[in-house]
Amino acid sequence: MARLSDMPEALRQHVETLPLPVFEDTPSANGPSLSERRVALISTAGLSMRGESPFGMGAADYRIIPGNAEADDIVMSHISVNYDRTGYQRDWNVVLPLERLREMAEDGTIGTVADHHYSFMGASDPETMKPGIDMIAKSMKQEKVDAVLLLPV
Repeated sequence: MARLSDMPEALRQHVETLPLPVFEDTPSANGPSLSERRVALISTAGLSMRGESPFGMGAADYRIIPGNAEADDIVMSHISVNYDRTGYQRDWNVVLPLERLREMAEDGTIGTVADHHYSFMGASDPETMKPGIDMIAKSMKQEKVDAVLLLPV
C-alpha cells in the first residue's frame, strides 16, 4: 500500500491537493430486477485495447473496451512505483471482471452484458474527467445500460 509519507514531496503534494467532487443531491432510480438489467463496467485501471495509445500521467480521457474483449486484447498503462500490477497480471478480472459478468449473464443473475465498457486512468483529477463521464453516460443510455459497476483501482 502506498503511504503519503513514503511518496516523493512533489507527488505527495499533488495527491493531497486533488479536488473531490461535491454532489448537490443523491440521484436514485428504480429499475428492473437484477436478472433483467443490462450491466456495464467502468474501471480506473488505465486499461486500453492492444494497439491503442497508452494513457499519460494524469490523463482525463477514457478508453472503450468492447464487451467481447478477451484478456490478451487488453493492456494496462497504469504504471507507478506505488502500484502493484500483480493481481492484474494474474487475472484481469481483478480490475475488469468482464468474464465474471458474462458468467452472471449466462446463469441468469443479470440480464445482459453491455456491448461497451470503459476505463479511465486512476489518480486523475475528477473534475477534468467530467466531460468524458458525460459522454459515457450518454452512450450507456443509448445502449440501454441500467446498471454500472464502478471499479476504482
